[in-house]
Amino acid sequence: MQRAERAARILRFEVESRSSGAARLQPEGRAMNKNITVVLLLVLAAGCSSKPQDGAYAPPMDSTRKVSEQDCSRSIDTDGGNLMCREVTERERRARIAEEERQARARREAEERAARERLERERAEQLALEEAARQQLAAEEEAARKQRAAEEERLAAERLRLEAEAARKAQEERERQERAEAEARARQRAEQEAREAAERECRRLEQERLDGRALLVNFVDNYGKLEENKGIARQITAFLNKA
Repeated sequence: MQRAERAARILRFEVESRSSGAARLQPEGRAMNKNITVVLLLVLAAGCSSKPQDGAYAPPMDSTRKVSEQDCSRSIDTDGGNLMCREVTERERRARIAEEERQARARREAEERAARERLERERAEQLALEEAARQQLAAEEEAARKQRAAEEERLAAERLRLEAEAARKAQEERERQERAEAEARARQRAEQEAREAAERECRRLEQERLDGRALLVNFVDNYGKLEENKGIARQITAFLNKA
């Protein structure tokens, strides 16, 4: 009774052997088809005693708990459920291997895709940095070009201003020289005209003197012999002799 109240570990092996029929001879010899199912149940019976027993306890069978099927050829993973170890068929083994290979291939492809995406991101970032640097360099070159153009424009404007100033001064100098030459020519012409006028006046006066002398000579010659004119004729003759 007390032993029934204490927790016990029960090991139950259920072996089911099914044969496909009587033994028959094959070309290679006898073949037997067996399907063995081994169910390992560890049951911890709840005791009526208040004292717990030492040692590990397996959970009792519970129909509400899941059944974890395990491959007998691999290590068993206890996840707290009812364990059932069964022989895996060749087809299931190949399917499992194919699934593992598929998952490994999928993981590898995912890793490769992630690596490619990372490289693409890094390349895109590098290209973005290079593009930003190129744009910065282009902006600096454009700013330098505009600065050079502005400086060249300023120098050209200064050069034009100096050329215009020089041209204006040259024009003023030419005009001054032309005015001076015109004034000199005017003075020369005025002097020439004055000389010519003086000469004409001298000639006129000389002509008048000669004409007056001729009149006086003519008077003396024509009227000086008259008695009433002899006195004036002598004076005229004396004047003409002095002149």
